[in-house]
Amino acid sequence: MDGQVGRRRSALLAATTLAAALALTGCGAGDSGAQDSAGTAAEAPAANGGEAGRDAAAGAPEGAGAGAPDLRVDQRAIIYTGRMRVQVDDVDSAAREATAVASQAGGFVGGDQRRSADADAVAELELRVPAAKFTGVVEEIAKLGRQQSRQIDTQDVTEETVDLEARITSQRARVESARRLLSRATSITDLVSLENELGRREADLASLEAKKRRLADLTALSTITVSLAGPAAKDTEEEAETGFLVGLKGGWKAFVVSMTVLLTVLGALLPWLVALGVPLVALLVVLRRRRKSPALVAPVSAPPPVPATRSAP
Repeated sequence: MDGQVGRRRSALLAATTLAAALALTGCGAGDSGAQDSAGTAAEAPAANGGEAGRDAAAGAPEGAGAGAPDLRVDQRAIIYTGRMRVQVDDVDSAAREATAVASQAGGFVGGDQRRSADADAVAELELRVPAAKFTGVVEEIAKLGRQQSRQIDTQDVTEETVDLEARITSQRARVESARRLLSRATSITDLVSLENELGRREADLASLEAKKRRLADLTALSTITVSLAGPAAKDTEEEAETGFLVGLKGGWKAFVVSMTVLLTVLGALLPWLVALGVPLVALLVVLRRRRKSPALVAPVSAPPPVPATRSAP
């Protein structure tokens, strides 16, 4: 009896073990099939559109997979430009101080034009300073004398910078692709065609990189145009005078300018008039004299005398 019970328990344990093994085998096969299906579905687009995927990845801006770029105010690309006019007692001294302010801020003088050395002297300075120091430099220059005018302009080029970065990345990928194709060229025709295409792509890349450097320079260094005027210098932005005398003065200037232009044209035409007019006048005089001279007429013989007739008695 005990032997039969033991055999039954052994048979039941074996059946349970076999069922569990079959269940595990089925689950494993299902998982493998799902994984294979998923892998095949994932590999199919990559196989069919691999080239397009690489082009899209090349055309996307750097860091696009990590999220949108940080476009906070302190992270934006902004071009600052300023123009101001300051009246000072000594133009040369103020120009030296303005140059020192720009140098201390980490900038430099991009242009320097000066007129006269008296009380009506004017100095035009073009200062390039870091964008972070732009406002401070403007305020320091305004303290050099009496500020007469100020104009500050800004231009946000953040989107243009991001777009330029994406275009440069894409163009670099195109250049590398052309170089790979050139290395595998087997005929002279393909070689020449690929060299021309590679040169065109490299030229486009160089142009884009030059634009990027220009934008980087404009955003990194701001431009401030400073006009330093002496005490007697006239403000070019003052309103124009009006009145009868002003109109008369303007009309006289216009008349003088017109007469000057007319005399200039006449002086330029006078040699031609002399060179062509004198022979023409001489020719006309000769022709007129020929028309007035009498024509030669042949002499006419006198008719014979007619005998006188006598009347009948």
